[in-house]
Amino acid sequence: MGQRLKYISIYRISIIVWMALKFLIQIFWFEKRHRIWDQDTKRKWEEMLAKQAEEYRKKAVLLGGLLIKFGQFLSSRGDLLPQSFIKELEGLVDRVEPVPFKYSKQTIEEDWNAPLDEYLSNINEDSIASASIGEVYKAHLQDGTPVAVKVQRYRVRDTFRMDFKALKIVFWMLDKLTIYGKKADLPALYREVVRVISNELDFTMELENGNHFKKRFADFEDVYIPDYYSDLSTKRVLVMEWIEGTKITDLSFIKKHEIDREKIARTLFDLCVEQFLYAGMFHSDPHPGNLMLREDGTVVVIDFGMVGEIRNEDANSIRKMIQGFILDDYDRVIESLQEMDFLLPDADTEKVKKLLKQTTDMYLDGNFDKLDAHMMNDMLGDLQEFVKEQPIQLPADYAFLGRATSIIVGVLTSVYPQIDLIKWGRPVIKEWMSGEASSFSLYKEIAKETARPLLSLPRALVEYLEDGDKEREWKSYHQKNHLFHQYYLFYTFFSLVIAGIGAAALYYTFIVPVLPTVWIGGILSGVGVLGFLVSSFNHLRMLKRIHHNRRNEG
Repeated sequence: MGQRLKYISIYRISIIVWMALKFLIQIFWFEKRHRIWDQDTKRKWEEMLAKQAEEYRKKAVLLGGLLIKFGQFLSSRGDLLPQSFIKELEGLVDRVEPVPFKYSKQTIEEDWNAPLDEYLSNINEDSIASASIGEVYKAHLQDGTPVAVKVQRYRVRDTFRMDFKALKIVFWMLDKLTIYGKKADLPALYREVVRVISNELDFTMELENGNHFKKRFADFEDVYIPDYYSDLSTKRVLVMEWIEGTKITDLSFIKKHEIDREKIARTLFDLCVEQFLYAGMFHSDPHPGNLMLREDGTVVVIDFGMVGEIRNEDANSIRKMIQGFILDDYDRVIESLQEMDFLLPDADTEKVKKLLKQTTDMYLDGNFDKLDAHMMNDMLGDLQEFVKEQPIQLPADYAFLGRATSIIVGVLTSVYPQIDLIKWGRPVIKEWMSGEASSFSLYKEIAKETARPLLSLPRALVEYLEDGDKEREWKSYHQKNHLFHQYYLFYTFFSLVIAGIGAAALYYTFIVPVLPTVWIGGILSGVGVLGFLVSSFNHLRMLKRIHHNRRNEG
């Protein structure tokens, strides 16, 4: 009876809408009863959210369909949900009870318009994987070639269509009854959910994605993408090459076949750098089940149903945003966020700039010598909290990008715990920040680094003059030293430029003897050299004083 009810529209919609309404009532009642948010109140709040998330997870496993996929979507949305809820949803594994083989056989024969044995010599009726959208079977073509056949689940399209109606009602309630209606663009978010999940219902999209990634990574010697059989693939059936291997995190397999763990990590790192930093599509669900390992150490990537995309203009905006952080130019950061549609129209940009600067300064004062999975998760958690509290709404692709990055960091540290992400990432980020590999980009990078003291010094002075709360005193000893360090760097460089201009003028007089040019060149050279010596001397004296103070403090 329960299985039949799952396919009745009014039943599914009622279950989903009532669960959402119950959660909203519980939250409303909790806030009415607890006016003072002390530690005990926060603990009760977290417990209530954990219970709600657990109920959602159980309902998702029971009903299947959209609830599982939507749960996975929400697990990437730290800008919308609290961490305690997300933590429970992260355990929502996309594995459900397999459907009887007769339904899969019917789907295959309908799409092929032929009996199975016309194309397959045999097929194992017990599925090797069963998810909310498809079942995967091992089979052999008529010539004996082993293949994996992915078949859409029985009535899955009808199920998702019903769930989309329920979800639309839930989003309407959130828009009208909660603060999310003002903070987030819920209609746009609903359209994103429908778009992302609907793409997975069309296996021809996964076929195109798989072929795209196969071409893109053809030059990666240690990476392999399975072949697809386009002539046997349809919207509901996908036939691909069978891969013998295991999960990339299977350490016993790695040890047995004496595979270099650092080499595996480097291969995966390079693979993800190519996807996550540059324009184009990226695999948005790179969990260990979708990353396989062959006996020879080749990394095999499968399941391209869920992908995101970084547009070329967004990649340039990200570069500009990071340049803004480097140059302490938060107007540039805000402009980049607006270009990528991160900021909602009613965002208080001045407040966001201030909070971004405070958060950045906090991390710059920390120790980044060793960036491990724990630190990465803490940073992502802090970022999620920041985004959740501000008028910022991540586009789905970037929410998936953050989730994919977090997953990959976990996989990398599992495979090779000694990994130093800072060391590996530094040359990559330097090249990426320069844009295209051209001499012009290199000169831009040099100019940017040279301009840092010039741009940062006036900003620091303005902050000093505006800081009335501390009676125009430096905010800290560290900040003062940082300011004068930039000051001396700038004037040392400026003196060298003046001296260079003077030297050029003197050189010119050897070609065209002109008395004023000799005087101008001599004066500029003298001033430049003198300025360089004075700035260098004072800079060295400051560095010695800092070193002396540190030794005394030690």
